[in-house]
Amino acid sequence: MKRRLIGLVAVLILAVIVSSAPIRHFASFPSTLRMFQGQAVHLDYAMPVHAEGSLNSDVATVNGSSMGTFPINLNKPLSIQPKRSGVSELKLKLFGKIPFKTVKLQVVPDLRVIPGGQTIGVKVKSAGIMVVGHHLVETAPNTKISPGEEARLKLGDLIVEINGKPLNDVSKVAGIASEAGQSGKSLALLVQRGKEKFHTTLKPAYDQEDKAWRLGLYIRDSAAGVGTLTFYAPDQGVYGALGHVITDMDTQTPIVVGSGEILQSKVTSISKSQNGEPGEKRAIFVKEGRTLGNVERNTPFGIFGKMSEMPGHAYHAEPMPVAFAEEVKEGPAEILTVVGGQTVERFAIEIVHVSKQAKPATKGMVIRVTDPKLLEQTGGIVQGMSGSPILQNGKLVGAVTHVFVNDPTSGYGCYIEWMLQDADIMLSPEQETSKAV
Repeated sequence: MKRRLIGLVAVLILAVIVSSAPIRHFASFPSTLRMFQGQAVHLDYAMPVHAEGSLNSDVATVNGSSMGTFPINLNKPLSIQPKRSGVSELKLKLFGKIPFKTVKLQVVPDLRVIPGGQTIGVKVKSAGIMVVGHHLVETAPNTKISPGEEARLKLGDLIVEINGKPLNDVSKVAGIASEAGQSGKSLALLVQRGKEKFHTTLKPAYDQEDKAWRLGLYIRDSAAGVGTLTFYAPDQGVYGALGHVITDMDTQTPIVVGSGEILQSKVTSISKSQNGEPGEKRAIFVKEGRTLGNVERNTPFGIFGKMSEMPGHAYHAEPMPVAFAEEVKEGPAEILTVVGGQTVERFAIEIVHVSKQAKPATKGMVIRVTDPKLLEQTGGIVQGMSGSPILQNGKLVGAVTHVFVNDPTSGYGCYIEWMLQDADIMLSPEQETSKAV
């Protein structure tokens, strides 16, 4: 009985120690701390002990001290001031002897962008001819074939070359098919399927009903729609928008962009979201509106390209800091978006969940609209709102990406860090470390 009582007391003491604020702060403190140059970081151990700190390079200062050793009172906040790009190690020892904590300090160049929120029109031309369906050709009474199927073409394939020549214009395909059919020749195709490319041949068939040579395919070469601008980086002259990949509406495969442009657009009305039925922004391209920029790539985190200047109606005219993925916290935040005309407005939301993501991945956070005005006007998140920038604590932290169909007040957001990497204006942690070394 006595032994059992002693064990119970020991467990209780251990539970108190583990749940104490100093131990919890120590356990939650990262082994790696990323910082932007010139942006001070404050850390609080809240441990009533003194320690000895040391830095092995001058990329940052701790409480005003740089390289060498210096005393630290862990009961007070640590102030870390990044000085230049690079990597350093902050080593802490208790009583100058007992190793306590080693923190890798990674300093990257300061990066500021202008948050968007403007509704934009998007037009993209694929880098080839997209296969979006198969078509049966009636070559004789009660005889139908699909040359496209016989050539092993699948929905989502991209025909990038015909007879050795690049082609991304649907209007030219009929003439090519007719010429090959009349001469009795097959077409040599170079096809891209995902990341792989292969060669195949396709022999056009004569459609007795339409009196024309057919490939037995439904094809498309472009897509258009509306979305929201997420950011503009004036120093680099690039933008990011949408927060998610553009897919073909029939095959749901990502569109490989050959060329494209973003244009001025304005919201004419809103179809409100309801449970089970997401709403949408109804928008039109502004007549005689100027082209804002080009589209160079289409990735899981949106579209990216060059833009010479920020479009009008910006809510924030000046560049603002951006956040690393690990800086985003559950709690109040805001989004910038347009619900009427071209005016960008700010609305309150709540970040209700954040996912730890060391590498790029979609669905980084779950957000919920809390702003009464936005709920009244839209019912929550609507289609066309994707790409709306998410702000928290004075930083651009992410973008709206998807709505929950059964709860349109909530949806997903992606971290801005991943969009900045796809825009080629921010390196991954591994790239930064390699560059520093």
